[in-house]
Amino acid sequence: MYPSRSTPTLWGVPDVSTTVNNLTVDSVRAGLQANGYLPDDGVTTAVYLSLSLGRPLFLEGEAGVGKTELAKTIARWRGAPLIRLQCYEGIDIGQAVYDWDYSRQLLHLRAAEASGEAREAGTSALENQLYSERFLVKRAILRAVTEESNTPPVLLIDEIDRADDEFEAYLLEVLSDFQVTIPEIGTYVAKQPPVVVLTSNRTRDVHDALKRRCLYHWVEHPTFEREVDIVRAKVPSVDGALASQVAAAVESLRAMNLYKPPGIAETIDWATALGRLGTSVLDESVVDATLGTVLKYKEDHDRVREHGIAAIVKQAFDRGLLHG
Repeated sequence: MYPSRSTPTLWGVPDVSTTVNNLTVDSVRAGLQANGYLPDDGVTTAVYLSLSLGRPLFLEGEAGVGKTELAKTIARWRGAPLIRLQCYEGIDIGQAVYDWDYSRQLLHLRAAEASGEAREAGTSALENQLYSERFLVKRAILRAVTEESNTPPVLLIDEIDRADDEFEAYLLEVLSDFQVTIPEIGTYVAKQPPVVVLTSNRTRDVHDALKRRCLYHWVEHPTFEREVDIVRAKVPSVDGALASQVAAAVESLRAMNLYKPPGIAETIDWATALGRLGTSVLDESVVDATLGTVLKYKEDHDRVREHGIAAIVKQAFDRGLLHG
């Protein structure tokens, strides 16, 4: 899209007809499931409302509960480009919105000097050449604003809690009307707002002003039954009984007040590792040997061993039998 001075589409008030086609809660659930994500009712409803109302979706929860994967699944389901902005401490406009390709600008300047073009064109004209779209590097936010695909892109602003207050304030300003002004070029305005998903692991509180513009959903760890279904869907090579035992063991681990409780990703990794080892039933030795696939801190390993691996295996076995 070329720069425009037209009236921007307000964030949260898009032309719904361009973004929603006969969308229902059931169609959202079916779309996510068809693309490998098994949502609960809360997640399904939150996604439906975000898409149908044109509001950003703010997902908060512990690491590993599937927040980022949900955004990726929405993009796959809708056949939309996924544009991901990974936040971190110190991120600024140059990393998030736009920057200039200084190396190409320098090469252009040297070529103009060597050919005599610089002398003939004059300083002002040469500066206009250097600060044009030719040398503009579009970062995630500007790419989302200027994306011209038939389906609005999914803009994933991942781990916004890692960014500092100044960047959060700038992000709020930009996303409030979904336009980006570049002084040397002009203002880019989104023809249709992207689907925006923000995630937070709650390492710090995100400002209320940003949350107020979003639909909020706290993503819980899955229930035992849903985690069994997730393992079976993601690791189909694993026996159903073993999937139940792995989900039950992870459920026990999460109840132990660990430094870093395992998320869904760790559950899937553990089931995959056990399947690769040819394991059909959990026992003490295999749990002890593969604990590193599900727990990533030595302190958590020590706590589990103090608690007793045998007790975890027994609980997993009994829970698996009940589920089976």
